[in-house]
Amino acid sequence: MATANAASKTTMQRFLDAVEKVGNMVPHPVVIFLILIGIVIVLSAVLGAFGAAVTYERINPDTHEIEQASTAIRSLLNVEGIRFLYSSLIPNFMSFTAVGLMIAAMIGAGVAEESGLVTALIRKLVIVSPRWALTYILAFVGILASIAADAGYLVLIPLAGVAYLAVGRHPLAGLALGFAAVAGAFTVNMLIKPLDAVLVEFTNDAAHLVDPNRSIGLASNLWFSIASVVFLTVVIAFITDRIIAPRLGEYNPEAAEGGVQNQGATLSEQESRGLRFALYGLLALLAVFLLLTIPSGAPLRNPTTGELIGNSPFMNGLIALIMLIFLVTGWTYGIGAGTMRTLAEVIAAIEKSIKNMGGTIFLFFVLSQFVAYFTYTNIGTVMALSLSGALQAANIGPLPLLIGFIVVVAIIDLLLTGAIAKWAIFAPVFVPLLMKLGVEPEAVLAAYRVGDSPMNAITPLNAYFALVVGFAQKYDKSAGVGTIVSMMLPYVVLMFVLWTGLFAVWKALGLPWGL
Repeated sequence: MATANAASKTTMQRFLDAVEKVGNMVPHPVVIFLILIGIVIVLSAVLGAFGAAVTYERINPDTHEIEQASTAIRSLLNVEGIRFLYSSLIPNFMSFTAVGLMIAAMIGAGVAEESGLVTALIRKLVIVSPRWALTYILAFVGILASIAADAGYLVLIPLAGVAYLAVGRHPLAGLALGFAAVAGAFTVNMLIKPLDAVLVEFTNDAAHLVDPNRSIGLASNLWFSIASVVFLTVVIAFITDRIIAPRLGEYNPEAAEGGVQNQGATLSEQESRGLRFALYGLLALLAVFLLLTIPSGAPLRNPTTGELIGNSPFMNGLIALIMLIFLVTGWTYGIGAGTMRTLAEVIAAIEKSIKNMGGTIFLFFVLSQFVAYFTYTNIGTVMALSLSGALQAANIGPLPLLIGFIVVVAIIDLLLTGAIAKWAIFAPVFVPLLMKLGVEPEAVLAAYRVGDSPMNAITPLNAYFALVVGFAQKYDKSAGVGTIVSMMLPYVVLMFVLWTGLFAVWKALGLPWGL
């Protein structure tokens, strides 16, 4: 990887170089997860033999009732475990939603990329945006991308790399920026998103243990989330410009796969016409979706409540809209620019994009087995409950307890990345505990948002971590796990520390968390 002159490197840069060097010595990600599968199998057998287990209260995801539960380590080397290993191979892969999301997104993205729309859009963005503002724009859009669930990983991150390349900056810095924004701030947004509905519902179920009349609304963390988006946009941009970009130095296109070149930021007449056609296609598609969503009783509204944002067909199938946006705008751009006119060319572009995902799909196959085996053994759940029990027994004040809670959530997020699954465990423990100490449930939920996000950008259990490694190899054939870890480490550490500081100040000043 191209880096800055060694003579001018800071202590931080030298440390990150060492992290990258050590990290890139590890085997291929597939081999790593095969090793981890072996460790989980052995560990489950050992812990299961000693009868490791915990008892706790949890929220039933179906009934939303508080129930007593007991979780024990399940061995993968007993009769039941061996049956599971053998019979779950295909179900594990088929239930791994990241695969379906990736393929659906790439159907549209492949057309948009092959027609030239992506490159033209990035050039247009570069033309209309001041150079200094590009980093902030990408960070801001990346954070807001969580409204589309996991689609931000598949769309925004590679676009950030292309945007940086277009202005002559190192594309790996763009990838790091995009990954930090999409993953590291996943739980906050300026808009209400489906995740909020689930988190709030679990919070209310837990709050009712103390006060049956105490409930919070969907916008209960809105002000803190909006402030967090603005704050993290600045933090991510600062880290990118002051730490990541200087360390990477000048970009050498010869190190890239396929000879990726900086194509500049000017638009030809054909490209400008293509963008106009893409705009027409986008407006037509949006008109169709307005008819499907806006009228009362529209098919994409919730059939029971009539709501559009929250638990509705529209939000649950948002990846379909993302796919169609890229598919329609990519094809209409191709018609206008003369790069893709026929349906056969569209199909060929889709086939090409799917074909290029062969290695990633195989990696996801292995990763899905690891995630399923880890979940089956209950190792992560037992560890999470053990840590939360220790924190609960610490007998410290409300603010230190909230900060300790943020730390525990961050640690567990390295092993259990699902925001909903963790909150189902943590909510009935910490919401009542802190309410008894005079802490409002809105503050506990806000603390959970802070702890749950930053580690997403560094844990190998993030289903998209390996995908980002693949994105990086497009620009640097030698890039590996260590490359991504060394780039993301400054984001994770500084975002976690500074965001926790923002939370502490917010709490100390008694500012409203939301509506």
